[in-house]
Amino acid sequence: MRLAFAVFAACAVLASIAARAQPTPAGQGRGRGGRGAAITSPRNAYPDRSPADPEAVARGQALYSVNCAFCHGVDTRGGDSGPSLLRSGVVLDDQHGELIAPIVQNGRPDRGMPKFTFSTDQVADIAAFVHTFKAAGYDESRHKPPSILVGDSTAGERFFRARCASCHSATGDLRGISSRIPDEKLLQQTWLMPGSGAGRGGPPVAPPAPTVVVTLASGERIQGKLERIDDFTVALVTADGTHRSFRVDGDTPKVDVQDPLQAHRDLLRVYSDKDIHDVTAYLVTFK
Repeated sequence: MRLAFAVFAACAVLASIAARAQPTPAGQGRGRGGRGAAITSPRNAYPDRSPADPEAVARGQALYSVNCAFCHGVDTRGGDSGPSLLRSGVVLDDQHGELIAPIVQNGRPDRGMPKFTFSTDQVADIAAFVHTFKAAGYDESRHKPPSILVGDSTAGERFFRARCASCHSATGDLRGISSRIPDEKLLQQTWLMPGSGAGRGGPPVAPPAPTVVVTLASGERIQGKLERIDDFTVALVTADGTHRSFRVDGDTPKVDVQDPLQAHRDLLRVYSDKDIHDVTAYLVTFK
């Protein structure tokens, strides 16, 4: 993927150089004014804008919230019936509402957008608000969810001691877990089911793999890391890396699967929402 991005970036640079090298035909302007006007440089996909007047932004937010958010989303990323404005070419090229105004004031009936009787100044206010949402290579979350730390850590400690302490401890395997996983949502998902909270960089805690013991009719026992199991076959990898598979017919051979996460799976049916929040609040104290 990095190679593909590098090739794309190189092509973009060459295209930009080639575009600037093209002579401008006589009679054509270099701005946006004339039809067929020459483009001298590619659009800045992620424009940096100077901070707008806070009062204009506030006025624009009020207008947008009542008239636009239903279709385009409260964070401009699109709603049930309208497209995202965050990466719209019109919005990216617009400076102070001059490109947005004709669309807002005339509507787009072919796309189901009505026209609005906003003045130019009102559209400029809406544009000021919309432009506060920054387009970037990775979309930044504008409306971050509230903190999930709403539980009672004392109650969480009681639950932990009753249900978790037989396998885990604050001074042992979980020591410093809140420092290793500072994201509260990821921490919560990780302790609920280790390994399920994988992010873009992979899981913060690698879950232990299930193991299996296969007991043959002769009494020989073969143990290893479980690879696959179904009604007809069980496959495993032994400690020396040997791959073994056995055909299963009823209870022959005897197959015992040992899943280190089984206790976590069983507890998923037991937790209440309060238990989950309480335990998370307690685990956050494991610095």
